[in-house]
Amino acid sequence: MKRVWKTGAMALALVSGGNAQAQLTDAERSAVLARLPADDGSDMADATRGKMAEIPGGVIRTSDGRTVWDASAFDFLKAETAPATVHPSLWRHARLNHIHGLFEIVPGKVWQLRGYDISVMTIISGRTGWIVIDPLLTEEAAAAAMQLAQAKIGKRPISAVLFSHSHADHFGGVGGIITADEVKKRKVPIVAPHGFAEEAVSENVLAGNAMTRRSAYMFGTALAPGAEGRVDNGLGTGLSIGTTGYMAPTMLIGPEGGLKTIDGVRFDFMDAAGTEAPAEFLFYLPDFKVLHTTEVSVKTLHNILTLRGAQVRDALRWSKIIDGALVKWGGEAEIQIASHNWPTWGQARVANYLENQRDAYRYVHDRTLARANAGMTLHEVADGIAEPSAQQAAYGARGYYGTINHNMKATYQRYYGWWDGVPANFNPLPPVAAGKGYVALAGGADKLLEAGRKAQGEGNHRWAAELLNHLVFADPANAAAKAALADSYEALGFAAESGTWRNYYLAGAATLRGTELPRKGSSTQSRSFISAIPTAEFFDALATRFAAERAGNMRARINFILPDTKETLGIMVNGDVEIPRYGTTLPDADATVTLNRKDFDGIVIGETDFPTLMKSGAMKIEGDSGLFLRWLMLHPPFDPAFAVVTP
Repeated sequence: MKRVWKTGAMALALVSGGNAQAQLTDAERSAVLARLPADDGSDMADATRGKMAEIPGGVIRTSDGRTVWDASAFDFLKAETAPATVHPSLWRHARLNHIHGLFEIVPGKVWQLRGYDISVMTIISGRTGWIVIDPLLTEEAAAAAMQLAQAKIGKRPISAVLFSHSHADHFGGVGGIITADEVKKRKVPIVAPHGFAEEAVSENVLAGNAMTRRSAYMFGTALAPGAEGRVDNGLGTGLSIGTTGYMAPTMLIGPEGGLKTIDGVRFDFMDAAGTEAPAEFLFYLPDFKVLHTTEVSVKTLHNILTLRGAQVRDALRWSKIIDGALVKWGGEAEIQIASHNWPTWGQARVANYLENQRDAYRYVHDRTLARANAGMTLHEVADGIAEPSAQQAAYGARGYYGTINHNMKATYQRYYGWWDGVPANFNPLPPVAAGKGYVALAGGADKLLEAGRKAQGEGNHRWAAELLNHLVFADPANAAAKAALADSYEALGFAAESGTWRNYYLAGAATLRGTELPRKGSSTQSRSFISAIPTAEFFDALATRFAAERAGNMRARINFILPDTKETLGIMVNGDVEIPRYGTTLPDADATVTLNRKDFDGIVIGETDFPTLMKSGAMKIEGDSGLFLRWLMLHPPFDPAFAVVTP
């Protein structure tokens, strides 16, 4: 039995039996291909140009045999034609991201290592050694990539490391290419944008549990690679699985940017803080006519608000920064490289690429404000919006990571907040209560399920998903409802041009069908990363876990003394709120706890715990130890696998 389902402008055939499988029909495939930009082969030429070597099979393993990266799992992408379960545009993009190896960008001067993590590592030949930009997410992946490079271009010391911005996939692997002792001994500059240290270690501290959970859906970590599962993440094939470390910058590039010489190589920096990352820069290499656009301009439209959650970014500033780079360097840059995806060669092509990128973010910003100022609400501004000319003209600004749809909603949120101005939406019912109301309104669960299936049969999966989601939240034990909702999520995922939309839909479908998404993401934070998080932020994060409902109007004053870092902190518990006060001790403390910060870090990474430290004498409590222990018990860990697509 086969039913044809339509998803917007895309028809899907659902084959009944087992796990339903949605597929693009031949007619719809032709329609999709007809509206995509012409493919002149230049992207494939750029993505393969200068290839010198590759890691055999693209597989990186640790000494004990653990797999850190396996590009071979995505070898199904070698087929030129997209299967019926993948959007043709996403398939094309994924094939380009899958190309891995060491690539020469400027003969004898600049190279890139691509396809061994979600990010790209760039190597520049300096006067005394290798200058490395963005040493990937994990130490294991960075070490293997650097080993490949040195086998082909020679062994030289690392003479400088540049962190282009404050996201971990651009600095986390630094420990795989150089040690902290070597940096200190040889005075190797670690260069980063202003504000880097604060943003790199703190962005996900307070909201980290929920962000990590949603990241599992966004990046599809539980989805098996394949034409019916994980295909690509837009910025790259996937995330390496290893150890994320940290090193403190020794040289900061200020808001003024400007020309700096690093190990004999001239870098012309431009500040890009507040665009893709809170701390970020672009730079131009005038001696090589190479423009590094970091993550401000990559081969996809990026996110104004990521699906995992983050602070909303500024699409207008983003567009203006790209335009500033275009004005300053667009007339002379002959090569554009970035922290993700592949390069662009040729001055005219670089300029055209920057124009499209600039226009896409400006379109998001201006069309959102135009529609909002005309009275459209949050969910109306992006619905039915025309595809911008920047996306119609070329593939480089299409929505493989971010999308016009959710970026316009994010821009609306930046200016107007979460509320759309409709009184009924000011204080709506939570999902479970609303779901039960919809079930009652429909005349029972069977009736609502029937309505959802009717919408599916008519090809309206957005409406079907909304109806069936109410039923699942009203009755999460309803297996038929979960199976039907999974079918619609799968149909929407297979139709998505965005890799992250696809991942989220398909991971949602997998969850509804009984597959548990793992708690852990791509990497484990090392002690170097944890120790870099400011103590004040650690205690702010701890305060978010305070179980006020169980505190019984507790009143307490607790001091912490960290001898190894010479830090102090006082905590005031006032009934249902906990106030950390950094840099001081409270004179009326009920208890004073003394332990080294390194032991506190050991607790965070799971190497030890408070009882063990107390027993060993590494932690001392003066005053009311019972009160301290009661306070401690009021900070249960968050559930790392809380439900996302069910109540």
